[in-house]
Amino acid sequence: MCTMIARQVKINGSGKGANGWFSLHEADVSYDHPFNAPFEHALNIDFVNESQGPGARVAVELSVEAARTLVETIQAVLSRAEAGGFIEKSVTRD
Repeated sequence: MCTMIARQVKINGSGKGANGWFSLHEADVSYDHPFNAPFEHALNIDFVNESQGPGARVAVELSVEAARTLVETIQAVLSRAEAGGFIEKSVTRD
């Protein structure tokens, strides 16, 4: 059964697809059936730049355990960077 659990968040970054690097403006996050991963449900993240069409997309499908480990690892790395004084103001790139 589909969960219909999905959210979109505005982001600022870059992704690399088949045609090289492109700017990212959104991430679509869902917990639902994956397209490729061998799970009934997965945390699915599509990093996209909708203005550049379907080729400007990087998709990941993670198990629940992998998603939680990734979140913890991201938090730990950012905390260490902040404690070391390495977090700087965001720079907007197009």
